[in-house]
Amino acid sequence: MKQLKTLPIIDLIYPRRCPVCHDIVTPNPDNEQICPACRKRLPYVTEPRCMKCGKQLETEEQEYCEDCIRIPKQYVRGYPVFHYESPVRESVAALKYHNRREYADFYADVLWDQFHKEFLKLDLDGVIPVPLHRRKQRSRGYNQAECLAARLSKRLNLPCYTGLLLRTAYTTPQKDLNDKERMNNLKKAFFFRQNEVKLKKILLVDDIYTTGSTIEACTEALHQGGVSDVYYTSICIGKGYI
Repeated sequence: MKQLKTLPIIDLIYPRRCPVCHDIVTPNPDNEQICPACRKRLPYVTEPRCMKCGKQLETEEQEYCEDCIRIPKQYVRGYPVFHYESPVRESVAALKYHNRREYADFYADVLWDQFHKEFLKLDLDGVIPVPLHRRKQRSRGYNQAECLAARLSKRLNLPCYTGLLLRTAYTTPQKDLNDKERMNNLKKAFFFRQNEVKLKKILLVDDIYTTGSTIEACTEALHQGGVSDVYYTSICIGKGYI
């Protein structure tokens, strides 16, 4: 019979909460960070996947989704874990807007569990979070992508670079725009500082991939700064262009 691991003091003072139902997670032998019933509700992306953005495809005969066929992407490949739908949609909103930064622990573990074999094969130089504009980060108090990237980089034993890719334009929130407006909204919104560490292959980390316009704008800035290969990973992926 397994014995419970000794809980850190911080977990006794601030018990871990399930990222889905937000109830306190009962201490368990495997240090699970989610309720068993809630884990069964998670909408995983499964094979077959688009070989570019990672979106789930309808048939195995397809290699790429319609979005990636119609609109070429500059990044090499994407690794999203979940569909952007309930209950993950609400969970990510809590992480993003309601200071549930501890949920990044769970999602970093999920990204590691799902893709660490692929990530390790890529021979990456580091991890970079999609940045927020300093005004928005000051208002929110944190960057959810940075929380996720920091935790994932530790699992990958890679450096996390948080000051190289900058968001220099204060743009309209992407969720308030249609597809064409999203692309135009982010043109020249990002800037990559001088690549003194000579990064060539990086993993870009974000919480949500919808149309891909944010990842594309970041990739363009990274390429201009001397990064040759950009891969991305995200908690979830939307349906794309409609």
